[in-house]
Amino acid sequence: QVQLVESGGGLVQAGGSLRLSCAASGSISSINSMAWYRQPPGKQRELVAVIRSGGETNYADSVKGRFTISRDNAKNTLNLQMNSLKPEDTAVYLCYAGGYGMYYWGKGTLVTVSS
Repeated sequence: QVQLVESGGGLVQAGGSLRLSCAASGSISSINSMAWYRQPPGKQRELVAVIRSGGETNYADSVKGRFTISRDNAKNTLNLQMNSLKPEDTAVYLCYAGGYGMYYWGKGTLVTVSS
């Protein structure tokens, strides 16, 4: 089992920055990839960024050049640096971890970007 707890969400003006963190605990060694998803109000969940065990990263086109995903293995933490935020980035951001056929979700943290 893996437990994921997100933090760092909040209210920010358009053009501002936020840094999200996801603390992982439990069977950390079973994790292969980690990712951030988001679910805007009334919309489906979508992938924001993923980082694999070898360090390879991929981003949704909508956040490329603005968001950076990183993983601190020493601290068992996944981070998402979000710059140049836009109102359309408003969503609940969820942490995901997967490996060996298992996957886990955090409960999410709300990011609200005002115009």
